[in-house]
Amino acid sequence: MANTEATLYEIRDGAAWITLNRPANRNALSAVLVNELYEHLCAANEDTTVRSIVITGTDPAFCAGADLKSPPGQVVDGARSVPYPQVLTTILESEKPVIAAVNGAAFAGGLGLVGAADIVITREDVQFSFSEVRIGVIPAVISVVCLPKLGTHHGMKLFITGERFSGKRAVEMGFAHRAVPDGELVSAVDEEIDAINRGGPIAVVECKKLVRRMTKLSIEEGFAEAGEWSGRMFRSEEAAEGMAAFREKRTPSWITST
Repeated sequence: MANTEATLYEIRDGAAWITLNRPANRNALSAVLVNELYEHLCAANEDTTVRSIVITGTDPAFCAGADLKSPPGQVVDGARSVPYPQVLTTILESEKPVIAAVNGAAFAGGLGLVGAADIVITREDVQFSFSEVRIGVIPAVISVVCLPKLGTHHGMKLFITGERFSGKRAVEMGFAHRAVPDGELVSAVDEEIDAINRGGPIAVVECKKLVRRMTKLSIEEGFAEAGEWSGRMFRSEEAAEGMAAFREKRTPSWITST
């Protein structure tokens, strides 16, 4: 897929890297950028060579939130742009694991991408903020994907104060998985990509579905559905190959490089 002014798209080692590319506007979420981000997400999900998706930004920021001059949902070239909730839903429902590589400041609506991602790797010194309250609005839409990670305890304080917190603090609160020093972000993300690539392709897809599904069920429903799910997976060709590789002390067929 060709690169555009607002975003970049590249496939490396089975991962589709989507880079928000409006550094002069700190990668703010304009209608055009959101449209392109959505198109790239769809393309990555449809590409059978892609096993994971990475969302990052062109330095110095990850994403400063909505572009107030051209917010998502506006009319672009005579057609209404993709609503931001649709982008976040696409990330949540993507069969491919989505990694947020937070390279710089992530404020307001930009934190929706962090909240929706499956894995979050950040530089330890970057600044996060639910800054909406500082301009008299609230983080309503992104609360849907951010509060499940933050919980009410942290979410309440961060939402009503708009205070800034570091990548390191984000890890402590459960909002990110790993914070690394400046210069180590890409290598840390590559480690996550490699770990995903080592899992069975179908198993990885099913694991993401499993996590999303089980949190919505009662204990009784969960055990009943999980038993059926487990049985299907153990009977799969992929499971047969994986267990054979384990017994024979060899690399499973889906791993093409080390």
